[in-house]
Amino acid sequence: MEIRDKIALFPHSPGVYRYYDSEGNVIYVGKAKDLHKRVAQYFVDPERLNRKTRILVSKIADAQYSVVDTEADALLLENNLIKQYKPKYNILLKDSKTYPWICITDDDYPKVFMTRRVDRRSGNIYFGPYSNVIHARNLLEMFSDIYPLRTCNLKITSDAILRGKFRPCLKFHIGRCRGCCAGGISKEEYNGYISEIVTMLKGGGRGMIAHYRSLMEDAASRLDFEQAEVYKYKMKSLEKHYSKSVVASSTTGDVDVFSIITDGPEAFGNFMRVRGGAIVQSLNLGFRMGIEEDNAAILSTFIAEIESKFGDLSKEIIVPFLPDVELPGREFRIPAAGDKLALLELCTKNAKEMRFNALRQSEHTDPDEFHRKALESLRDALGMKELPVHMECFDNSNIQGTNPVASCVVFRGGVPSKKDYRKFKIKTVIGANDYASMKEVVNRRYSRMLTEDPDDLPQLIVIDGGKGQLEFAFQALAELGITDRVTVVGLAKRLEEVIRVGDPYPLFIDRNSQALKLLQQIRDEAHRFGITFHRSLRSKAQVQSVLSGIKGVGEKTEQRLIMHYGSVARIAAASPEDLESFLGRKDLARRIRETLNPDKT
Repeated sequence: MEIRDKIALFPHSPGVYRYYDSEGNVIYVGKAKDLHKRVAQYFVDPERLNRKTRILVSKIADAQYSVVDTEADALLLENNLIKQYKPKYNILLKDSKTYPWICITDDDYPKVFMTRRVDRRSGNIYFGPYSNVIHARNLLEMFSDIYPLRTCNLKITSDAILRGKFRPCLKFHIGRCRGCCAGGISKEEYNGYISEIVTMLKGGGRGMIAHYRSLMEDAASRLDFEQAEVYKYKMKSLEKHYSKSVVASSTTGDVDVFSIITDGPEAFGNFMRVRGGAIVQSLNLGFRMGIEEDNAAILSTFIAEIESKFGDLSKEIIVPFLPDVELPGREFRIPAAGDKLALLELCTKNAKEMRFNALRQSEHTDPDEFHRKALESLRDALGMKELPVHMECFDNSNIQGTNPVASCVVFRGGVPSKKDYRKFKIKTVIGANDYASMKEVVNRRYSRMLTEDPDDLPQLIVIDGGKGQLEFAFQALAELGITDRVTVVGLAKRLEEVIRVGDPYPLFIDRNSQALKLLQQIRDEAHRFGITFHRSLRSKAQVQSVLSGIKGVGEKTEQRLIMHYGSVARIAAASPEDLESFLGRKDLARRIRETLNPDKT
């Protein structure tokens, strides 16, 4: 049966569909509210599909489906099948198996410890994963500080205790353990500690603080001050820990928060669980984008993954936009103001930080790929057709109109090409006229390039300045007839706004994006290069104005003095004998000293 005939028989029901290639490998898994309509979209009009999806369709040799009761069930089944088959064309989450978990063992006297391996078949209870290992360790330290938990690996049972199989260790003698191995604490009392720990790991820490406060006050009213002190110590330990936690608001309630940041073929998500007014868990996950590049689909995949790890989500889920599924008994909320908006912004900040760290890591591990992504980001931000592989930036430098100069720095492939840097002395402009100076240097730069190497024109020209500098630079390019061959923008430093020719409104690029950082890098490099050139000219001018004004000091004598002494200050500090010996003329040495040291004459 042909594939088109086969999918025509798919039911109008929610479910999950699977595509196979000619070798029988699962290459794509998808979910649908209506299997028939969803799958038919791939084959009705192939020209409407994007390039990746057309490639997928060309490789489909067979299709299968599984019907489920609800769309939410389809989402969870899709998530499990993606993990099982790892299809080539699906969104794939980066493995998080190395994140730490807190484990409570399934024993008569349970242990509480941190692990990176989760075995659901063992009967143990797991809490996590924790993206920050320090947070998990701090929790364990707090538990050991409040509760006398065992840390040994003994298999402690009631029968072993009755037979006296074990002897208490050092921790029992120093008061860090109640000696459950020797019957020092009942099973009920010990598991009462575990029950309180479970309550805190589920987000009830602040409720436990109130519980201990109540017990403390009750013990104090009975004049049992020793027991009251025990409760007070536990209460203070909890308060100290939760004072370091990120507090949302006591009125926020129990919510789960999701955010997604996309960056080319990758996406980065952050999940936060808020319980009792505090963020008790936070987890970052990365995604490899598949053909489902819609943000709503990515968010649905993220939510399904988190639910499979953490169990049921809160009734209220805060999101930046709605996912493409509905979950029974769950309400998705997009906050517009208040504490919940602040939570969403914090969640988004974490996702952006993950993206930044991934970019920084790729800069070291794969610099070519890193620079390519930065150039693609800049191309998309500016709406360019070509990738700005060759970029040039111009900057003017002058102080009160003296020694006006300009610099041109060149980036190739997203990195500086210092051998191509150029510096210019302003020749035709009198005084401090930045606009006319910019037009002069742009004209000089590209008129020469058109003569020597017309095929090496840059894709992007960046002007350090505002509308005035940009307009005069554009005039120079128009006179040369190359405005249709290059893109030119201005970068104003005050607000880091990108100015485009003919656009009355500036373009603000995301401050955390690689596009803006690349523009800032080339602008700052042009400024540094221009300032260095300007300072060298000023230094030469100052030397000339002092030494060349002395009778008997010509250009060669001036150069000899600077070469020998290194600076004018050292010439002034030289002794009369030393100067006379070097110059061979007593009268010239005297005039130089008198000119450079007028206070000593």
